[in-house]
Amino acid sequence: MNRNILKSIWAIFAGMITGAALSIGTDFILEKAGVFPLPDQVDFVWWMLLIALIYRGIYTIASGWVTAALAPGRPKYHAILLGIIGFVVTLLGSIANWDKSAAWYPVALILITLPCTWYGGILYERFKKI
Repeated sequence: MNRNILKSIWAIFAGMITGAALSIGTDFILEKAGVFPLPDQVDFVWWMLLIALIYRGIYTIASGWVTAALAPGRPKYHAILLGIIGFVVTLLGSIANWDKSAAWYPVALILITLPCTWYGGILYERFKKI
């Protein structure tokens, strides 16, 4: 297999791991601190969902940045590929967990995924030039 293909796969995988680890880690900390309910207690109010949406958006941007930084070439393209994969995964996850929160939350997660990873790629290219 071509080395660049392996580097591309690694870049996208690293971006996925970054977003997942940051999101799961923050969820865990907020649950242990008593800010969020435990996963089996479906009792989220709007402000909890808004906080989660904000930090997940930031982490999705970071994921796009990591993918772009590790990409062998065409950083924004790789960040967009990550976003497409993230869109599909978020869509499937939202369908599977639709009844766990207010309907606007999974819809918002789906809608921010691709723009946030793309923006992460843009930020990487901008700061790379500095």
